[in-house]
Order: sequence, then C-alpha cells, then structure tokens
Amino acid sequence: VQLQASGGGLVQPGGSLTLSCADAGRTFRTGTMAWFRQAPGNEREFVGAVRRSEGVSRYAGSVKGRFTISTNNAKNIMFLQMNSLKPEDTAVYYCASTPSTLIVSSLGNPRHYHDWGQGTPVTVSS
Repeated sequence: VQLQASGGGLVQPGGSLTLSCADAGRTFRTGTMAWFRQAPGNEREFVGAVRRSEGVSRYAGSVKGRFTISTNNAKNIMFLQMNSLKPEDTAVYYCASTPSTLIVSSLGNPRHYHDWGQGTPVTVSS
C-alpha cells in the first residue's frame, strides 16, 4: 500500500484547508483510514478516522465540528476538510490505513494502522 498525503500549507487563523490522501495500493473498499497529526515536541495525535465500508467517521474532540473526513472510493482518495483553523492546529498531518475495520475504541490508536503516508505540514498563523 502506498499512501500519499498532500494539500498542506500556510493558512491564517479562521481559514480553511483541504488535505488529500491517495491510496495507490488498495484495490478494495474496506478497512479503516485515518488522519493523525504531530506538532513539534508532541506525540502523534489522532484527528479522525473513517471506516470505509460503512462511511462512518469519528473525530477527536479538539477538531469535532471543524474538520470533516470524506472519501472518493472510486479514486481511493480520502480528504480532510479543515475549517475554522486555529494556531494550535499547526502540525504535520499524516494519513494512515489498515485493512481491518477497527472498532470505535481502537480508531485513535496509531499502533492499529499498518500503512502511513509521508506527512504534509499545516501552519496556521497570521
């Protein structure tokens, strides 16, 4: 599986940005995909995830209501729409996937994901 994340950049507080994660290796429409982020000096943090067969998504409390995950299953692409961005959203954002349909309580644990993209940096600053 090859994951390629893109779309990061510099945005002002209150602005929006959409990240993309292309899954070049998967040929079926199941499993779980997720976004994590890591700010300098911090541990990798769960942002949100989607169980592909159901289209069900879950989000971290810090982004709920501002971030939305969507997928284009025909093109094997996952998006992260980020609105109302805050300086504390500044981080490198990583996409991850696993062929397993994770239970809800496991979605936020990075150890359950087998494949990772290279990360795309997001900076929220005026």
